[in-house]
Amino acid sequence: MTEKSRTGLNLDALFIGDKSENADIFKKTMDKLIDEHMGWRLNYMPQDKPLITENDKGSETFKKTSQHMQSVLDDLSVRLRSNSVPWHSPRYFGHMNSETLMPAILAYSYAMLWNGNNVAYESSPGTSQMEEEVGQDFATLNGYKDGWGHISADGSLANMEGLWYARNMKSLPLAMKKIKPELVSGKSDWELLNMSAEEVLEILNSVDPEVAADIKAHSARAGHNMDKLGKWIVPQTKHYSWLKAADVTGVGLDNVVSCPVDEHYRLDVDALEKIIRDLAAKEIPVLGVVAVVGSTEEGQIDPVDKIVELRDKLQQEGIYFYLHIDAAYGSYGRSLFLDEDNNFIPYDELKTVHQKYGVFQENKEYISRYVYDVYKAFPEAQSITVDPHKMGYVPYAAGGITIRHKNMRDIIGYFPVYVYDKRSGAPATLTPYILEGSKAGATAAAVWTAHRVLPLNVSGYGKLIGRSIEAAQRYYEFLKNLSFNINGNEVEVNPLTKPDFNMVDWTFNVKGNTNLAKMNELNLKFYQKASFVDGPVYNNDFLTSHTDFATDGYGDSPVPYVKSLGFSEDEWQKVQSVGILRACILTPFLYDRDNFASYAEKIKKAMEEKLTAILG
Repeated sequence: MTEKSRTGLNLDALFIGDKSENADIFKKTMDKLIDEHMGWRLNYMPQDKPLITENDKGSETFKKTSQHMQSVLDDLSVRLRSNSVPWHSPRYFGHMNSETLMPAILAYSYAMLWNGNNVAYESSPGTSQMEEEVGQDFATLNGYKDGWGHISADGSLANMEGLWYARNMKSLPLAMKKIKPELVSGKSDWELLNMSAEEVLEILNSVDPEVAADIKAHSARAGHNMDKLGKWIVPQTKHYSWLKAADVTGVGLDNVVSCPVDEHYRLDVDALEKIIRDLAAKEIPVLGVVAVVGSTEEGQIDPVDKIVELRDKLQQEGIYFYLHIDAAYGSYGRSLFLDEDNNFIPYDELKTVHQKYGVFQENKEYISRYVYDVYKAFPEAQSITVDPHKMGYVPYAAGGITIRHKNMRDIIGYFPVYVYDKRSGAPATLTPYILEGSKAGATAAAVWTAHRVLPLNVSGYGKLIGRSIEAAQRYYEFLKNLSFNINGNEVEVNPLTKPDFNMVDWTFNVKGNTNLAKMNELNLKFYQKASFVDGPVYNNDFLTSHTDFATDGYGDSPVPYVKSLGFSEDEWQKVQSVGILRACILTPFLYDRDNFASYAEKIKKAMEEKLTAILG
């Protein structure tokens, strides 16, 4: 592959490679890092004698124990080699797994030797500082000038924190009325429940710390007024973690409202406005709204800018909602729009800038104005979920969250003395402000390293994200023009929708078939042939994933797609589900036109063989 960027950044140097092309770099660097750690151990307090002597190592029990360890590790290797998915390969078109950044793997592996627990600075000064810096990276990436963030185990925990923030924020005005009524004098309960996050924080920060603590002690964190906080609105494309979050935070599943999506599987803003106005007419407040940027099943992007416009309009009418963006999948995409000074690039300059940095190989309109406007509106949300272990290309587990105002964290903070003692003079740890306690320092090191090797702007991550988007567009166009003749049956390939990001969904159907259940069976059987279900996958030449769009989650939003395939609405009502094949195109290698053309023939052949086995 040839890099055309003027920045000198060559992404091919940052991956081990499908065929281990950079194995020598990986092994040499790992050996160097391990040697440095072993030397560090050896040289600490050289006056201390070794506690494991050569005599100890020469004993029979030592030898047997060491041999047993090697035997178990050999078994581990067999099990992993026999039961793992080749996610690094361009033939893998499945879940949110892909070739991972080599510097992140090296940093993760190396940091495990140094620190196991980021719970407090005293146990992990190096990686705790790295996580603080990564949190600022998250805030800067998403346009927060006074923001803050941190790494979490995954996006599910980050989403839970988003709801935790919203729940506590919404309840604070009622607590203010109880503890210090003059702070909110003249406001009805309805007005209190529709105060903006900024107004609530301004009042809370204006009072003495003791008063603020008393107010928080009478908020939702202590179970007060939980029945008054209202509804949490999520799109039909929501991640299932939102139901878990509502359960665990006490908001309750009955207070989760599903908002319809349009035929492109984006949140329908008109439907959202109707839901909110219908609730307001009954004086039921809206706790908050979730916009998804990179939905789990479709990779689609909700119209955040339009949701912000709706919030601002309704706020003029005395109706307010907290806005959280679930960008676990799509947050890193914002690097496509930031210059090297972290300024948001004007739309009419975007294509020129992308050409300058070699973001895309083809001179095409890969970024629509719609997607641009969505990412531009990110700073207007109160909190955003960010997952480095997806589009950040770092090892699991590395989720994350960022908040618009750093002092928001005080509304969820706890300060156990054993991890944070003001008298010690140690820096404040993250632990009081997050859901988790003990956590891996290796994760912080991996994300920190990735961000320093690849800046979170158009010169770094923008180039990597661009590869993924370009590969997804190539795959989408490939599917649009694909069909098969299987033993006299023409099998059509029907992409779901043009991807906003890099997820491509599709179905197979035998031409003329009007039985939806039969089509669903065909796609399920194809998935079984193209996954672990059909046996070990190491020799499988095409791997993908599968999902169902059913009425219990999606309502009737799949109807336009189902009807476009020739099925009647009655057929949809009878089956109430459509089986979808789903591909996350994260690979950093298929953006190249020649590479894609080579793999396209292999993919087509693999698909044909699987369809023949099913329909033959």
